[in-house]
Amino acid sequence: MSNNINLKPLEKQTDEELIFSFQQGDAAAFDLLVGRYKNQLMNYVFRFVGNYDECDDIVQETFVRVYYKKHTFKPIAKFSTWIYTIASNLAKTRLRQRDRQKLFSFFQKQCPEEEFEIADKKYDLDRITDAIMVEEIVQNALTKIPKKYREAVVLRDIQDMTYEDIATILHTNTGTVKSRINRGRALLKELLTDVTQT
Repeated sequence: MSNNINLKPLEKQTDEELIFSFQQGDAAAFDLLVGRYKNQLMNYVFRFVGNYDECDDIVQETFVRVYYKKHTFKPIAKFSTWIYTIASNLAKTRLRQRDRQKLFSFFQKQCPEEEFEIADKKYDLDRITDAIMVEEIVQNALTKIPKKYREAVVLRDIQDMTYEDIATILHTNTGTVKSRINRGRALLKELLTDVTQT
């Protein structure tokens, strides 16, 4: 198997072939995986945590984990499912840490961040398009629904993953995934209806 993979140009290798090449010591294969997944993971993690700085940290840490734990990937799974599981677990950990920080140091953590966000929004309002405003409204609504529904909705509706892949990432079954997606969509619709009526 390794001979066939090594004869194929890296650019034409599947994700699973690339991680195998990387496991064999080909660093260029890792670079290609980063190129293939960086934007997808940034989009997913941002929708989950709602903060670009935290998102960037989480995605970088995801790739660090892939780099150092490359030998833990087994070909019985899809590479995309494996990397999304890593990113998902890191995002959940970050949200738990954020919740603890809010509880113990509201003024130290929250006040400077709120000032930064307000300044950012002021700056953006002069240059923002309708499409970006809609995206912000949806993102705000996403951050207001419970994490378990948000994650399922983002993986299905934004990342376009199958129910089976989502179930693997969330360590649950497809019935639960479908239920969370339906509930999450209903909550989003309710929140977005409230926004459009105000």
